[in-house]
Amino acid sequence: MANLTVVTGFLLMGFSNTWELQVLHAILFLLIYLVALMGNLLIFTLISLDGKLHTPMYFFLKNLSFLDLCLVSVTVPKSIANSLSNSYSITFWECVSQLFLMMLFAASELFLLTVMSYDRYVAICQPLHYEVIMNSETCVKMVTTSWLTGGFFGVLYAVSTFTLPFCGSKKIHQFFCDVPALLRISCSDSHLTVDVIMVLAFSLGIFCSIYITISYSHIISTVLKIPIKESRSKAFSTCLPHLIVFTFFITTGVVAYLMPPQESDTVLHLLLSMFYTVVPPTLNPVIYSLRNKDMKTSLRKLTAWKYFSKGLIPKFFP
Repeated sequence: MANLTVVTGFLLMGFSNTWELQVLHAILFLLIYLVALMGNLLIFTLISLDGKLHTPMYFFLKNLSFLDLCLVSVTVPKSIANSLSNSYSITFWECVSQLFLMMLFAASELFLLTVMSYDRYVAICQPLHYEVIMNSETCVKMVTTSWLTGGFFGVLYAVSTFTLPFCGSKKIHQFFCDVPALLRISCSDSHLTVDVIMVLAFSLGIFCSIYITISYSHIISTVLKIPIKESRSKAFSTCLPHLIVFTFFITTGVVAYLMPPQESDTVLHLLLSMFYTVVPPTLNPVIYSLRNKDMKTSLRKLTAWKYFSKGLIPKFFP
């Protein structure tokens, strides 16, 4: 524990040493962040205001949007500020907080995506029992469990990682404080506790992947038996985006954590980490909103109400 008092901060890795490219990176990250921010806030707002969207599926989607908003806000604003200021320093406690929040939101999202697959399974395979099984109390308990699971892994990772001694280089080969990058600069050859927690986290990921695979195998089997083509299309339109998001999220995260450390700095780790920290929160609103008729209808109603309240459209209907 004495070594912890010596560490006052770290240096994060930038995408380039050229000032022009740093500014370009800051602009691109800002655009991505604004898209993620507006998209997730829009979904959160629409579901909150539209009573017709107060169903279990949209309740989970609302929580997913909030998680995505938090997840992308943990790393991107700091990276933008570092690029513009040409200073990649991060204090010790900022690094601890960033790692804890990253693990909290990522693990919570993983568990929530699993819960959403169960919701779709019950809705499609057991529609007559849906309202009984997916009642409001059950939904709240599922979301609460997701957050508690994320907090549990966040605490475990933060405590186990930052009790390691850092007596060598303080440069983290990543644009945020991530576990593999921090282990690389630790002067301790043994980090058994972190390895055990990582195995536990991978076990959770495998369990969630298997559960989602089984759920969707039943869903696809049931959907293919539906005689009406429009009903099949509607079922697939709600399930396939969810499956795509989960596959993308879990695959890129696993690859990033299992990649062997490089002897020299490489942007490959930076780009790969973007695919599980930045891209999913940005794509989720697009995938769910553009292909969802209920969300489109809610958006049109909200837009029409704003115009109506401002007197921009006639206050009568034919």
